[in-house]
Amino acid sequence: MKLYFTPGSCGLAAQIALREAGVAVDLVKVDFGTKRTAEGDYLQVNPKGFIPSLKLESGEVVTENAVILQWIADAYPGASLLPPMGSMERYRALEWLNYVATDLHKGMAVMFSGFIDRDSKVRFAEGNLASRFEYVDDHLANNDYVLGDQFSAVDGYLYNVLRWPVRVNVDISVFAGIQAYMRRMEQRPAVIAAIEAEGPAAKY
Repeated sequence: MKLYFTPGSCGLAAQIALREAGVAVDLVKVDFGTKRTAEGDYLQVNPKGFIPSLKLESGEVVTENAVILQWIADAYPGASLLPPMGSMERYRALEWLNYVATDLHKGMAVMFSGFIDRDSKVRFAEGNLASRFEYVDDHLANNDYVLGDQFSAVDGYLYNVLRWPVRVNVDISVFAGIQAYMRRMEQRPAVIAAIEAEGPAAKY
């Protein structure tokens, strides 16, 4: 398998999930600006141009982070990355997965946009993102991981997104639950290895 990624971006979540499942994968770096890789035109892999993309041994390509994480969980059930399909716990996990993908990930994308001025970003962070972080912080104050006591694929994605605020001058240090969660995540061997594999650009 091949995981197409850009260092420091949301591809870290899929890499963490694969490592937690003990799955070997080839990492292919994508220049997000030019849409090029060492293999050539990335748009031939994913016409949408977004990352990550997971190219399976069959040649099929899975895109969209939340879907890639579900595929990994279902392909390697022994890793217990998501609750069993059909269970209420599974739907609760998918609620969180979609919350991270839409409210948090897409919200943070605004902060990286070159089309939005600094003052507008400050107002957006205060009026929109702050309440999202408060919701997550309240939950993590009483749970070691998103789904409770056990790590899941959702955690890789949430951790991935929560690494971004410091890069856009959004202070989340006041959220004790989030800070404790980040420290827990950073002790996991799969997380350590994934960050190292991405290189310096993935560091804080």
